[in-house]
Amino acid sequence: MTTDIIRTENISKHFGDVQAVSELSLNVRKGEIYGFLGLNGAGKTTTIRMLLGMIRPTSGTAFINGKIVSADNTELWGKVGSLVETPYAYPELTVRENLEIFRRLRFISDKKVIDNVVDKLKLNSYANRKAKNLSLGNNQRLGLAKALMHNPEILLLDEPANGLDPAGIYEIREMLSDLATNHGVTIFISSHILAEISRFSTRIGIIHEGKLVKELDTSQLEEISSKRLLINAGNIQLAYSVLVENGFNVEKTKDNHISLKDESAILKPDVIATLMGNAGCPPTLLKVEEEDLESYFFRIIGMKGGIQ
Repeated sequence: MTTDIIRTENISKHFGDVQAVSELSLNVRKGEIYGFLGLNGAGKTTTIRMLLGMIRPTSGTAFINGKIVSADNTELWGKVGSLVETPYAYPELTVRENLEIFRRLRFISDKKVIDNVVDKLKLNSYANRKAKNLSLGNNQRLGLAKALMHNPEILLLDEPANGLDPAGIYEIREMLSDLATNHGVTIFISSHILAEISRFSTRIGIIHEGKLVKELDTSQLEEISSKRLLINAGNIQLAYSVLVENGFNVEKTKDNHISLKDESAILKPDVIATLMGNAGCPPTLLKVEEEDLESYFFRIIGMKGGIQ
């Protein structure tokens, strides 16, 4: 039996006349990495702030570990680590001094946790540098260090790759994957970096204009992604006629190429090449295109960019 560690029931949040989140219902299971995807302003940060009890929903209910989320429910937050928007640090204090303050706030008696988390986030070279002198990426690492210091069972992370270079993004991805796979940590991570999220999340929820428009297991992506065989030829009109006469469902693209979505054509483009060659219009382009997560995302929210 699966356990829902994070759950929302029709939560909505209005700021005056602005509806930031609308009747959002989702569930995140134990040990799962749930990628929460959306454009800037889609409602990702507002959702995370409601999950953390930082703001109250206008309506609906959020649960963590089966308990209703409330800012004053201190029992909940001992098991939760979070990073929301720009991580805050005391600018005049060093990385180590910031972490020492947070260690005390968390009532962690073991002082070695600071060395451990500094090493884990590769902040060793910056441990004695003032927070105000950190790069955006290292400031993000400091925020993650504070989120991880107490070995939480649940992580709520809002755009954790912000400001990180490719190597840093890879390191964070590997660390989060290890926490989920080998330590059973449940991770809810928001991002607009679609390709990156698809590499390590186990499930994806797409939010657009405050509404959850799609939810799927990452393993399903290949099955539901749109595919097509893209064709061009010296005599495009003849090629079009030949393919129609042979029973293919032919479409023309905006740039005057031919698009075939027939499975037989996608699986055996060599047959199409032979057919066209025998008809006197050999292909000058024959390419199977398959959606990545970014293209799929844009198609789902109805924006240009997906395979039409």
